[in-house]
Amino acid sequence: MKNYLVMPVMLGWLLSFPAWSMERPDTLVDNTAQEVLTLIRQDKELRAGNPAKLHDLVEAKILPHFDFTRMTRLAMGKNWSKAAPEQQQTLVNEFRTLLVRTYSNALSTYSDHKIKVEPVKGDPASDTLVKTKVIQDGGQEPIPIDYSMEKTDDGWKVYDVTVAGVSLVTNYRSTFNNQVREGGVEKLIKTLSDKNKSLITADKASEKKTADNKSASR
Repeated sequence: MKNYLVMPVMLGWLLSFPAWSMERPDTLVDNTAQEVLTLIRQDKELRAGNPAKLHDLVEAKILPHFDFTRMTRLAMGKNWSKAAPEQQQTLVNEFRTLLVRTYSNALSTYSDHKIKVEPVKGDPASDTLVKTKVIQDGGQEPIPIDYSMEKTDDGWKVYDVTVAGVSLVTNYRSTFNNQVREGGVEKLIKTLSDKNKSLITADKASEKKTADNKSASR
């Protein structure tokens, strides 16, 4: 995925998930954006990038309202049918871990940004696009972020995010296709697993550094 998309997509995901699943999708986006921003601004450890606390925030505010199975299936495209059921579940789990760790690690850097949510006209359909803009500091151009959301029996679920016209699912599909082409589904699983292990190692190193700094300052 292109580097310039990573931070904006992360911000959009983490500020767009509903806390009250049966409200209108645009209302859910707006309410949760303000809630998450407030939580970060009030917690110095979140602002400092504490990995454990950021992951807890992601687990509490995002995961219950995100359709990782549909997202993984869309990212896999025609290759989804090439995976055995157990491989499909492994792919969903690894993709979920990758996205959560990648974006939660950068969440604290966006506490000073503002989110503008465009109202959805009329009654939202069962499959709805919610449009938002990230208002950046320093007079920079707002970043448009659109959320593809589906209403299910469990409430609204996000299954794709489009940043500045580029779909996250489509972007990953290219990478996934290349991995499968090179070494089959197992190659893709290994690549995702290795990436997740490296992120976990980085998180542990960050936590140790933070703990050491606290001890040194006492």
